[in-house]
Amino acid sequence: MAKVGYWADSYPEKKRTASQAVEMIRPGQRVFIGSSSGEPQHLVRVLSEEAERLVDIEIVRLLSLERTPLTLIANKSGDQALNIRAFYAGSAKPSGLARNSRFITPLNLSAVPRLFKSRRLPIQVALIQVCPPDDFGWMSLGVSVDITLAAAQSADLVIAQVNTKMPRVLGRSFVHVDDVDVIVEYDEDLLTVDQPAESESANMIARNVARLIDDGSTIQIGMGTTPQAVMLALSEKNDLGVHTQYLTDEIMHLVSRGVITNRKKGFNEGKLVASTAIGSSGLYEFMHDNPAIELHPSDYVGDPAVICRHNKMVSMNVAMTMDLSGQVAADALPLNLFSGVTGMLDFVRGAAQAEGGKSILLLPSTSRGGKVSHIVPILEHTAVVIPRSDVYYVVTEYGAVNLFGKNLQERAMAMISIAHPGYRETLFRAAQKMGLLAQNRSLNESLQGVYPVHLEQTLKIGGEEVTLRPAKPVDERRLQEHFYNLDEEDVVSRFLHARSRFNREEIADLSQTDYIKDLTMVALVGEFGFSRVVGVGEYVLDPAKDLAEVAFSVSSDFQGKGLGKMLMKKLCQAARENGIAGLIAYISPRNTAMVRLFNSLPYRVQTLYDGDLLELSCRFDEPIGSSS
Repeated sequence: MAKVGYWADSYPEKKRTASQAVEMIRPGQRVFIGSSSGEPQHLVRVLSEEAERLVDIEIVRLLSLERTPLTLIANKSGDQALNIRAFYAGSAKPSGLARNSRFITPLNLSAVPRLFKSRRLPIQVALIQVCPPDDFGWMSLGVSVDITLAAAQSADLVIAQVNTKMPRVLGRSFVHVDDVDVIVEYDEDLLTVDQPAESESANMIARNVARLIDDGSTIQIGMGTTPQAVMLALSEKNDLGVHTQYLTDEIMHLVSRGVITNRKKGFNEGKLVASTAIGSSGLYEFMHDNPAIELHPSDYVGDPAVICRHNKMVSMNVAMTMDLSGQVAADALPLNLFSGVTGMLDFVRGAAQAEGGKSILLLPSTSRGGKVSHIVPILEHTAVVIPRSDVYYVVTEYGAVNLFGKNLQERAMAMISIAHPGYRETLFRAAQKMGLLAQNRSLNESLQGVYPVHLEQTLKIGGEEVTLRPAKPVDERRLQEHFYNLDEEDVVSRFLHARSRFNREEIADLSQTDYIKDLTMVALVGEFGFSRVVGVGEYVLDPAKDLAEVAFSVSSDFQGKGLGKMLMKKLCQAARENGIAGLIAYISPRNTAMVRLFNSLPYRVQTLYDGDLLELSCRFDEPIGSSS
């Protein structure tokens, strides 16, 4: 390292051209290249021109898929001249990655700085890019701190490209002129990325994710089309905070709208904390000397012990493929340009440990125009990036599930329920063949139906948050528990006779409906994935009468609070939308609650006695006040 003195005196002495600086690199050395948008492009271009001279050089970097000068080196050099050690925890299944998979070093991003600083992987030369020094000689690494700061602190020779277009970003992002050996002044635009193309499936996933995120949450989000859509879907949230690996344009836009305030993070409050920024030139201008933004090294930003200190920490990352047991494969995608996969597991685990935290995986159900399912029976010929024991929330276009605490049978049914409808039968049969589902289970029509998400509603009843939604296959056990916990009188009102058993096959008919001819609405309280059913309303179409037969049950602690009326309203809405003519119910004459429920409808109610039963019916084309 350079001798310590007054930095302004030594600065001119350290100045070199890029060619002079690269000449100082010797064959056989290990050279670190600054990461992501902070890559010193001018230095790398010159290095590529010297590649033939630099025999057995090992380039160390984060994996990138972008077309930058660094790529020129690999294209120009043979295996004898150059090796590239890329830190990457993805599965490397795409052909573009598989070709160079031998260079991949699987490692979580948070562990890389320790690898450098301990000299277990000695760095002889670090090529970095910085902003010009301030009055005290400090130069910011700008948009890329991640593992770059550790490399600069550990390298024997530090060559810095000083670029006036690099923003000065606060946080632990600074290196001092005294700690740099060579200065190469060269101005050029930083690497930027284009906005990903809009995708309807990504927008659908985003809407499903937004329902899981509370006001005041602290968020981390990966790169790609789906995260972009999620950011747009969060535009109605309040007081979000950010602790993330990548700072993007979408985050900047949410700050400008007042959605992200960082006031309720519970840790590093008031500060937007990240490790790297990747986006447009407008994003880089937004970051310059902005006291609300801090970039820190990846061993801090990606430390699960730091992540879990935030209030309602939510991690959101894109998965490539998942199997029925919950194992996850993930890769850098062409639209990502840079890999966010390497830090994924750190955030998954950190968010899961946070108070009120959630780890969410975003999974497009298919690719190639629907020809390939991203939910498969079992992962084969690919690396598992996230073990099934670390998987919690999974969201596709077709809904959201929580796999935490679920057994393999429950996981298989959950994953099938959010797969593309065209693949659910194949997955169901495969699950039976693998022993994940019993052979006597039948394939209900709901596995081909499209979940009617518009029927979902969250409201307050007696000061408690209650979610009304269509039943899903994953509700089977909680529906059983609901019926077993009903009072004896309520069981008789619902089933017209006393009973003490509610077998799985019967309950499966309630939880696996086609959402059109038969529909079950449930009322739930408690945490998503672990909620308790406090009310059930269902209808089954009688084709002969074109009327839907309805039945209800409400837990004793929610009776008399209007929950039955709300469930009836939802069933009416769905029946009308599905072209059903009206509703009908067969009840005991003593079931005055059901009589009141029918009489609350805005339709003429017909009442008939059928032996010991009372028949109530109404038609949607006969509103109250119409002539008979």
